[in-house]
Amino acid sequence: MSDRDPDVVVIGSGPNGLVAACMLARRGLRVLVLEANSRRPGGALGSEELTLPGFVHDVGAGFFPFAKSSPAFIDLNLESVGLSWDNARFESCHPALDGSYAAISRDLELSAKHFGTPRDGERWRKLCEFHASIEERLFGLLLRPFPALRPLFQLGLLDAARVLGMFAVSSGALARRLFESPAAQRVLPSVALHVLIGPEDWFSAGLAYMLGLTASTGGYAVPIGGAQRITDSMLTLLERHGGRLRLGARVARVVVKNRRAQGVILEDGTEIAAGRAVVADTGAPALLLDLVDRAHVPPSILRRLKRFDYGPGTFKVDWALAGPVPWSCDVARDSAVVHTGEDVSDLARFTREVRQGLLPEQPYLVIGQHSVIDSSRAPGNRQTLYCYSRVPSRVTPSWDAHRERYADTIEARIEALAPGFQKLVLARRVTTPPDLEATNENLVGGDLGGGSNAWNHQLLFRPFFPYFRHRMPIERLYLASSYTHPGAGVHGMCGYNAAAMVLRDVT
Repeated sequence: MSDRDPDVVVIGSGPNGLVAACMLARRGLRVLVLEANSRRPGGALGSEELTLPGFVHDVGAGFFPFAKSSPAFIDLNLESVGLSWDNARFESCHPALDGSYAAISRDLELSAKHFGTPRDGERWRKLCEFHASIEERLFGLLLRPFPALRPLFQLGLLDAARVLGMFAVSSGALARRLFESPAAQRVLPSVALHVLIGPEDWFSAGLAYMLGLTASTGGYAVPIGGAQRITDSMLTLLERHGGRLRLGARVARVVVKNRRAQGVILEDGTEIAAGRAVVADTGAPALLLDLVDRAHVPPSILRRLKRFDYGPGTFKVDWALAGPVPWSCDVARDSAVVHTGEDVSDLARFTREVRQGLLPEQPYLVIGQHSVIDSSRAPGNRQTLYCYSRVPSRVTPSWDAHRERYADTIEARIEALAPGFQKLVLARRVTTPPDLEATNENLVGGDLGGGSNAWNHQLLFRPFFPYFRHRMPIERLYLASSYTHPGAGVHGMCGYNAAAMVLRDVT
């Protein structure tokens, strides 16, 4: 296939772009994926030696709760081209300075023994059993294009009512309703804070439930060799079905004629026609404000996009370590992910401070221990460590003035829970919100989530009404990124659902 005659042009090779490309190529369409990065595909789904030679760090997403349960990944069957996954003994641990902790394991009996108190452990076990019994049907409802009426009926009225009762409150309120100990209560609000959905935010329990309960089924799986292996596996499938990837190909403009997307023009002036459709794995504002001539976009949509509500920034630190993190909590040593936070009130305090533009002195952290699971990530008996926190996108006077000092704050936070940690540090790499945006322009202000994940930016409001089913205001132009439902997370469903819409329209 030449670059000039694809049926479908896909802008961007992030996970959703590649999922969409694979699905379309598998159906016989000629697909060309255009990636601005000249070095590698994948966007934020990739791995690099960020600290020292031989230490493999994931540049973005590093743990994958939907790896074995996402309909997109199940359909693609990436394992058939060599991708392999593994899990830690515990998926998530939530230690506090007072020595208390709660932990999630895929082994429900093991998790029940380590979930705060025996009573809380039993309640967690029963909740996990309920979730396991409905997970496939629930994912059909929540991950498919909205509204998904058939999956709703398949879920059943009683189970749907029980889920709705949990989703309709804040994560803090749900945690207090379900559990009695501070250790158990902080688990669900902690995982919701992955995207700065706070413990007191309306309807935040839905996201907390999804991230927390999927840890008890598929767990926080790790791809052996690094996140780049997921991207490489999808690229193998794409090429197997005749699709192609072109690196260093930055799209400057979507060609629109007669209110229909006809192709793209690259930054170097090359024009590539698209016979059937253009699919964008980009931000919604970037697509309709920058890549499409605004004359083709309804004025009401332009007004919404100009005041688009992004999520918070992300501050990330990667370390090369001389050995394992010496957590005071033994369970944390065997956990894929460790979350910091003393109780629900502490997590609410952190949320308020970030939203006020402050850098918290006691930050909430998501800490990933890849090499505990995958020894290929570091040479010898050494270890990698991955950590991020939510922060304001902009700080005064600049992030350059704060980057090393805030990294020191994060190290001190870990040191308090793991005395001796700082002595193990061989090297570290600090990534600020502007750094993230500079390497991937979809991550505006360091927002990893494709815009705000608040309740009023979900379902039919994602990215905006009435264009919430991937079809954009221009005919044959589709948005496939996490800016669409079901939103953030490496599940591939935004691209999978967008591909289904394309196939419905053009075949």
